[in-house]
Amino acid sequence: MMTEKIKERIVSPRWSLIDAMKRMDELGVKILFVYDGDDFIGLLTIGDIQRAIIRNVALTEHLAAVLDKNKIYAYTDEDETAIKEKMRRLRAECMPIIDHEGQLVDVWFWKDVFINEQTPQKNPIDVPVVIMAGGKGTRLQPLTNVIPKPLVPIGEKTILEEILDQFEGIGCKRFYMSVNYKSDMIRYYLGQLEHHYQIEFFQEPKPLGTIGSVALLKEVIHTPFFVSNCDILIDQDYRSVYEYHVANRNELTVVTAVKSHKIPYGVVETGENGLMTALREKPETTYMINTGVYVLNPDLICDIPEGEFFHITDLMEVIRKRGGRIGCFPVSENAWRDVGEWTEYLKIIKVL
Repeated sequence: MMTEKIKERIVSPRWSLIDAMKRMDELGVKILFVYDGDDFIGLLTIGDIQRAIIRNVALTEHLAAVLDKNKIYAYTDEDETAIKEKMRRLRAECMPIIDHEGQLVDVWFWKDVFINEQTPQKNPIDVPVVIMAGGKGTRLQPLTNVIPKPLVPIGEKTILEEILDQFEGIGCKRFYMSVNYKSDMIRYYLGQLEHHYQIEFFQEPKPLGTIGSVALLKEVIHTPFFVSNCDILIDQDYRSVYEYHVANRNELTVVTAVKSHKIPYGVVETGENGLMTALREKPETTYMINTGVYVLNPDLICDIPEGEFFHITDLMEVIRKRGGRIGCFPVSENAWRDVGEWTEYLKIIKVL
């Protein structure tokens, strides 16, 4: 029996992965309920979709092909204490309650069951984080003529604080910040904040590209580490990205956003002598966009030339040419916000 509380989250097993991601973005949720007619088929999480994309499942594939048949649910004959204990053990944001015919009769959400407790998280990780905060932020001029891009306000905080807080929230305590443009303002501002993490600044002597200054950290970082641009916000628990990086034995992992582009016209395909071979009405193309957040193995620092202008794409080419492993961890389109661009920045501050 479909409950009213999940009505908007109900999708069909014949929906595609990309359609499910769009629905999650539309509702601002990470869990959907899959029904075939009146029959409950299963729970679909953003993690299910991400794992499918990593396995190279097409975004046009039906949900039925990627549903996890081994998910743990609660049953109507279990008492309240047992269900709560199951939710705590699984760190479950929600728990479907199923009868013995397999039908969904209720859904318990953590926020309703444990009113005064935050949704449980994975175990914290203390992984070094490098923040690339040296750019001039030309896309946000004239604002960045006055203040550096990392200190541009988002609500009551700056972009930089939002990024630092997100990493601190998963257990990261060691930050290395690459600075250049208006670095004195960044150092002073962060020096006035109360925080529980350690920040070490390293100064670019000149602009060195999107990854070039990391060469200055040779012999400083000895474990896998995050690198983040200072103008992006991503709604993703980075622990999952790190777990994927380690489990997949990647040298470099790129957080990518699944972005769709719909052409608002009929697209004509032609062959010999200009004869039409196909007509596609308003086709939609999906791309994987580099978001600007990465996990790197420490030995990659030695592949970054000292004192030279060097982009992350240059490092990717070095890895690819030697046959190294570059992984891509996908997030949904709306999970990624490019705050360093005026249009997106204005959208965010209006939302806040």
